[in-house]
Order: sequence, then C-alpha cells, then structure tokens
Amino acid sequence: MENPYRIARLVHYFDNVTLGLHSIMVNFPGTNFYRVGKAADAIRRELMAVVRERRADMVGDEGAMKQDILSHMIVVSDPTGKGMGDAEIADKMMGLLVAGYTNVAITISFFMKFVGEKQLEISKDKTTGELLDWNYMSKTKYSWNVMCEVIRLVPPQQGTFRKVLTDFTYVGYTIPKDWKVYWTVNTTNKNSKYFRNPEKFDPSRYEGGEAPTPYTYVTFGGPRLCPGKESAHLVVLTFIHNVVKKYKWEVLFPKEKVLGDVVPMLEKGVPIRLHPH
Repeated sequence: MENPYRIARLVHYFDNVTLGLHSIMVNFPGTNFYRVGKAADAIRRELMAVVRERRADMVGDEGAMKQDILSHMIVVSDPTGKGMGDAEIADKMMGLLVAGYTNVAITISFFMKFVGEKQLEISKDKTTGELLDWNYMSKTKYSWNVMCEVIRLVPPQQGTFRKVLTDFTYVGYTIPKDWKVYWTVNTTNKNSKYFRNPEKFDPSRYEGGEAPTPYTYVTFGGPRLCPGKESAHLVVLTFIHNVVKKYKWEVLFPKEKVLGDVVPMLEKGVPIRLHPH
C-alpha cells in the first residue's frame, strides 16, 4: 500500500477504532461505540478496494511475485478448494492491522521519549556493517531490555477481557462461570512486590538472566502469549536499529502529559530534535 492519501485515511480510521475498543455497546450517534462502527466500516471499504486491486495485479505480472500475507490470503483455499472472498480477507486484514499498528506506534513513541530524556546509550548494541537479520536481532539485548522497560511502564493496552471458565472466589468475592472479567497490566507491572522501584525507568532490571516472576510481567499476556509478540519484537528493533544508527535526539517537552484511557497518548505527540551522527 503506497497511496499516501489512503494511508492517511486509514490512520485516522484506526485511531478512532483504537479509542473505542472497550466502549459500552450503545450504538447511538455521539457515542464511542457508534464512532468505532463507522470507522470499522470505512476501514473495511478501503481494504476491500486494496484486495480488489491486488487481485487485478495478480492476474498479470505486476503483483505476481509479491510475497506478503495479503497475496497469501488471496490464493489460499480450504480443503474443499474454496478460497476467501474479499470481505473475509478485508476483515482478517483489519484485525492484523489493528493489532500491529497502534500498539507498535505507541511503544515506539514512548521509546523515543524515555531514551531522549535519559540520554541512554543504545548504540552499544550496534555493530557497523552487520546484517539486520534474526541472528542480529537476538543479540541486541540492551535495546530489548530498554523496550521491555518502556512497555512495563507504559503498556500500549491497559488490559483485556477474559471469560470465566469456572466459578472462583477472589478476595472474598465469588465470580461465577461465564462472566467476563477485566485484568489490568499495571496490577503487577507496577507492583513493588515484583519490581523494585516500580515507577523508576531501569532497563538493568532485566539483566543478569533474572526473569520476572511468572505471570507478573504480562504485557504480552500470561499463560497464553500474544501471537504477535515476535512480530512486534522485529518491527520495534528494526526501527531502533535504523534510528540509533543515524541520530541522537532530544525531547522538546520533557514534562509532556500522558493522556488517554484505553491507550496512552502523549499530548503533543512527543516532538523531538534530531542530531545526525
């Protein structure tokens, strides 16, 4: 997708979807839920147009060699030989994009804020001329420690809903089967029982091979990890590699407010001043 106008429209729609993910289901003009529905419909129309364009390209030579998930979904079929329709593909793509756009963008924004404010030396992970492959990514320990601390302090999602599979009692309150419960990331991420000085930005807490107590660092989930964890890992570290290799930066508003309810957002969008190496 290279059309800048289409990309700008999708960013606007996705922002509306993100802000209303946990809204009350009242479908009335002016409510978050109503706004989310309209934005989701608009995203679906845009993505169906993209699917149709890709199908047309694949008939000729222009798009025949594209090796991406959209092309795969267009050509894949079930055991009966039936493929997916444009609407189904658009819905699946929307789910992937919602998960892969907002959370990564928020994480990168707060990375730029924390590293710029604290002037951390991330470049010690970088080796000149080394290929940016998975082997290299696995060696960038300090960069990932910094990112883990960013996500611990400012998780892109504050929590999620889970269906209760069996009755249980918690601190004297019985929660029956089939109810929905909401678990929050910060319940453990900022608990001094599990993380020393929990409000302090300290990437060194992940060094020395000491992993957090199981199910306390739950940014990517608990027993069932987010399937997009490694994808996020790859995207974020690729960004870090490229920006750190070329620039140092300073944050123009160190005391910038963090806004938002479902997702955290910086009031001014974290303006920075770049200094080429």
